[in-house]
Amino acid sequence: MKVVPFKIPKNTAEAFRVQVDDVPHLYNHLHQHPEIQLTVIKQSHGTLIAGDYVGPFSPGDVFVIGPNQPHVFRNDKSFFKKRSRALTVSIFFDETTIHPSFWQLPELKSLQTFLRNSSGGYKISGEKKRVIGEMLEQMIKADGINKLILFLEILKQLATKKNIESLSKQIIQRNIKTYDGKRLNKVLEFTFHEYHRQVKLDEVAAVANLSVEAFCKYFKTRTRKTYISFLNEIRINNACKLLAEEEKSIADICYETGFSNLSNFNRVFKKIKNQSPREFRQQSV
Repeated sequence: MKVVPFKIPKNTAEAFRVQVDDVPHLYNHLHQHPEIQLTVIKQSHGTLIAGDYVGPFSPGDVFVIGPNQPHVFRNDKSFFKKRSRALTVSIFFDETTIHPSFWQLPELKSLQTFLRNSSGGYKISGEKKRVIGEMLEQMIKADGINKLILFLEILKQLATKKNIESLSKQIIQRNIKTYDGKRLNKVLEFTFHEYHRQVKLDEVAAVANLSVEAFCKYFKTRTRKTYISFLNEIRINNACKLLAEEEKSIADICYETGFSNLSNFNRVFKKIKNQSPREFRQQSV
């Protein structure tokens, strides 16, 4: 996927970058950077797109974004209505952090597996999510050797496979061209604003300034999925939030998220979530 390149500001004296984002909303453009990113969501909710992954994020969630993995944490419309702020804590590191030979130490063999497989990103769950989230928060005020010890403790948590779920397929990520990233961001912006209604391919192709045929090929080569598949994932992701948070009927949610009939909504929902909307709602209660 080709997106906007992003440079992580880093003091040359830093072994790794610790970043706190306390902002009105999260950075809403699909972007990539060569560093691995480990982020805990403290305040915020919305949709994460990372490679070919589309899914929700909410307070307490912890994610690993792989090196050069296209991603965006995009806040929902309901987030803006509440006029709250977004708060995240992240660390950025790569295989040159501390020293390249550090990562080759035999004691770090299990961590080397994590690094090799990190290009698709991860979602952290269970007790590990809580532990890493707390350590990331502690890193804000830590300095000197205490900061380094916390970093090593986090690496220790990441070195074991328990409670770590892959987000996206592993692919070789390439450097991107800015103009191409801007085009894809326009498509994403359009999709997030218009998913609730019928969207025709000629409409979204016009947003990308391409013919329908050229757009379909363009989108598939950059996201590894069709535009309709992506649109449906955005719709189902928003349907899940409504099913879990509101008392609207399943039929109302079906039409509110852009589906034209209930049977198609049920079929697409089950294909993406491996359960029916009713089963998802019962599980969420």
